[in-house]
Amino acid sequence: MQSLWMLVASFLFSIMGVCVKLAGDHYSTAEIVLCRGIVGVCFIYGLISIKGGTLKTPYPRDHIIRGGVGVISLWLWFYSFNLLPVATATTLNYMSSIWIAAMLFGVAWWQGKKRFEWGLAGTVVLSFIGVALLLRPSINSDELLGGVIALFSGVLSALVYLQVRKLGLLGEPEYRVVFYFSFTGLLAGIVGSIATGRVPFWHAHSLKGVALILTIGLTATIAQIAMTRAYRLGNTLVTANLQYTGIVFASMWGMLIWKDAPGWLGFAGIAIILMSGIVSTFYNQRSQQSSKNLPAIDPIATEV
Repeated sequence: MQSLWMLVASFLFSIMGVCVKLAGDHYSTAEIVLCRGIVGVCFIYGLISIKGGTLKTPYPRDHIIRGGVGVISLWLWFYSFNLLPVATATTLNYMSSIWIAAMLFGVAWWQGKKRFEWGLAGTVVLSFIGVALLLRPSINSDELLGGVIALFSGVLSALVYLQVRKLGLLGEPEYRVVFYFSFTGLLAGIVGSIATGRVPFWHAHSLKGVALILTIGLTATIAQIAMTRAYRLGNTLVTANLQYTGIVFASMWGMLIWKDAPGWLGFAGIAIILMSGIVSTFYNQRSQQSSKNLPAIDPIATEV
């Protein structure tokens, strides 16, 4: 049931997304990424100072991979919003769960293993159908480049989640994984601001704008901790599937704030996403109960 931490992460990420959209009127994307990194680094460092811990890691290479690929994925996703409708960009990026299932299957097939979780992989596909119904994406001929970019961001996201899982299996605590990702985002925000010829935050500010970017940093950091915990302790495919609930939360915020009702197809998509999450959770619980005396069946445990 540790996978349910992804529900917490998805809810907080949905709040972060709302704040990012609202903060776009006050700050550039680079500044938002930079502030997210600053708040994350300060939050984790303060947490370590109070509760103890260390930032020293025996796996610097894995943290560099997780941070670097994660930041590139984030930037590509943000950039795709300039080339595609929001619904299309979001749907293509959320194919990361599909890519995770495909990667696990490919590794299992390559290593000659037979115990691939087809049932859980099926719930991931079912969830994506729900996402498609909810967002109803479309790509025109002049949007192919944006589609490729958003699709590639989803592939990189899948690699990031698998890397997070690997770090968890190596024994890295959540706070350390999130700290180094936040630090990488901080550096990326500085580089992005310099590349655009703009000094970060060197302009007029408002109380609303400051409140928004601080909320972005806090919700993103806590969500990252919850997500890392879910991938470290939970089942990989269940956790990936529960990620889709972020679309449901985001749709609810859209209805409450912008009066953007999803329509009957959208509500059908929400129902499918929720049903798929419930089915995957119970499927995994039953599998664990029926194989208590057998080796762990989570394929990522031996494949990354």
